[in-house]
Amino acid sequence: MSQEDVKNENLEEAEDVVEEQVDTVEEDTVDPLEAALAEAADYKDKYLRAHADFENAKRRLEKDKMNAVSYANESFAKDILAVIDSFENALASMENSGEDSSEVLENMKKGVELTFDQLKKILEKNSIKEVDCSGEFDPEVHQAIMQVESDEHEEGDVVQVMQKGYTIKDRILRPAMVSTCK
Repeated sequence: MSQEDVKNENLEEAEDVVEEQVDTVEEDTVDPLEAALAEAADYKDKYLRAHADFENAKRRLEKDKMNAVSYANESFAKDILAVIDSFENALASMENSGEDSSEVLENMKKGVELTFDQLKKILEKNSIKEVDCSGEFDPEVHQAIMQVESDEHEEGDVVQVMQKGYTIKDRILRPAMVSTCK
């Protein structure tokens, strides 16, 4: 290799280094307009996200408000269920009192029946309904108290209702307490 070849080689290496530095400087130098547009796009994205979060929170609050209004009487409804149970027990005991019932007892029975019917209408008016206990055991609405053997029922069917269950709209106020077939 001659000195001239070495000079040419050094010159080519120097040119490569200069081109790399020029490329690096061009990459580091950003047009101010492009920078402003990128920043504006970033702010727009942040705004859209904040607006979406706000709208979601607004919808959530509206839903919570509707639920609060819909289920505001839930504690009242739970309390009144004990009254219904008492009426049902009173009617059952009057039924079992025998045929020698006096006229007073018969009038009491009619009065209790009317009161019971009135109370049931009030509960229905407030979207409180009995849980259906016929057929198969449903853990969503039934609470199994015991299991019994029965030739008349299939395994898993409700055999006897110990205490009625109630719903308010689509929520369970109290599950029905039942016995199921083994």
